[in-house]
Amino acid sequence: MQRLETHSDGEYVVRRVSGMPGGRVYRCPGCDQEVRGETPHVVAWPADAGSAGQGGPDARRHWHTPCWASRDRRRPRR
Repeated sequence: MQRLETHSDGEYVVRRVSGMPGGRVYRCPGCDQEVRGETPHVVAWPADAGSAGQGGPDARRHWHTPCWASRDRRRPRR
């Protein structure tokens, strides 16, 4: 299930992921640490991704849930 969230830098589509055993490893842009695929986390991308060169599916980023929750107070490191 996904929802639209508005932040200081625009609107984002946000999906909560429960995690899957043996999942991939991602890099959280909030803390620059690994997000293991089996760990519950957040996947977010700009709502306008896919329009006029915004990156489409490549714009999706995997965030630790607390990093996403605090992103308006702390800018992404990556």
